[in-house]
Amino acid sequence: MIKVRKPLDGFGVLVMLVLCLCFGLQQVAVVVAAKSIHPVMQMALRCGFAALLVSALIWWRGGSFSVRDGTLWPGLAAGVLFAIEFLCVSVGLSYTTASHMVVFLYTAPIFTVLGLHYFVLAERIGRIQWLGVLLAFGGIAYAFSDSLGGDGTATIEMLQGDVLAVLAGLSWAATTIVVRTTALSEAAPTRTLLYQLVVACVLLLGIAGGLHQSSIAAISGIAWASLLFQSVIVAFACFLAWFWMLRHYLASRVSVFSFLTPLFGVAFGVVLLNDPLSLRFAAGAVLVLAGVVMVNLRRA
Repeated sequence: MIKVRKPLDGFGVLVMLVLCLCFGLQQVAVVVAAKSIHPVMQMALRCGFAALLVSALIWWRGGSFSVRDGTLWPGLAAGVLFAIEFLCVSVGLSYTTASHMVVFLYTAPIFTVLGLHYFVLAERIGRIQWLGVLLAFGGIAYAFSDSLGGDGTATIEMLQGDVLAVLAGLSWAATTIVVRTTALSEAAPTRTLLYQLVVACVLLLGIAGGLHQSSIAAISGIAWASLLFQSVIVAFACFLAWFWMLRHYLASRVSVFSFLTPLFGVAFGVVLLNDPLSLRFAAGAVLVLAGVVMVNLRRA
C-alpha cells in the first residue's frame, strides 16, 4: 500500500526549521575545519562515521539489511549522486565562500519541484505554488547578487566555485527525485541513508587518496568538533529526519521550505566568519520567505 503524503503541518514546519538551522551551519563547519583536514576527506569521514551510527541503529532495532527488495540499484544511484553533491561542495569551497556555497546549493528545491511536478502526479503544483517558486528563486538570486558584488568584482575562481555549488544543488535534487520515484520511497529511512553514506564514503575516500588529501595526522580539536557535528548531527540525525519527512510529507513542499537554509547559512557566516550583511540581502530574504509561504499554501 502506497502511503499518501500530506502538506506540511505545524510539526513538520518545526522539524524543517531545526533541519534548516543545522544544514545552514554545516558549510561554516567545513570551512572552520579545512585548515586541518581537506574538505573532501571531511566529507568521506563524516559519511563513514554516520554509516557506522546508522548500522548500529538498525542493529539496535533488530532490523536487517537486504538488497533483494528492489532497492539495490536505486540505492547505489542515490549514493553516487550523494557523493557527487559532496564532492562539488568540497571542491567548490576551495574557490568560493561558505555564503556563496550555501545560497547556490539551495537552488536544489527548484530542480526538485520541477522534476517531481512531471514525474509524480501527487506532487504537481498549482499557479500559486509556481509563483512562490519563482519568487523564492528570485529572492535567492537577488540576495546572492550582493555577495557577488554590485560592481561585478567576482573572480574566475569564485565563479568556478559557484558553478560547482549549483551542480551540487542539482545532484541533491536528483537524489531526492530518485528516492521519491523508486522503491526507496517506501523503504525505511535508515536503509536509504545507509546506501548513500556507504557509497559516498567509499567514493570520496578514493578521491581524497587520489588527491593526496587523506591525511588525518594533524587534526585540531576544533576540526574534530566540526567532524562530530557533521557526522552525528547532520549526516546521521538530520538526514534521517529528512528522509522521514520525505516519507510523510509532500516532497515538493519539504524541499522548497528548505529555502530557509541559505538564510540561516549566511546568518551563521555573519556571526562566525564575519561575512558582511547588507540591505540587498535582507530584501532578498523577504522574497524568499514570501515564496516559501506561497509554495506551502494548499492548491485550490
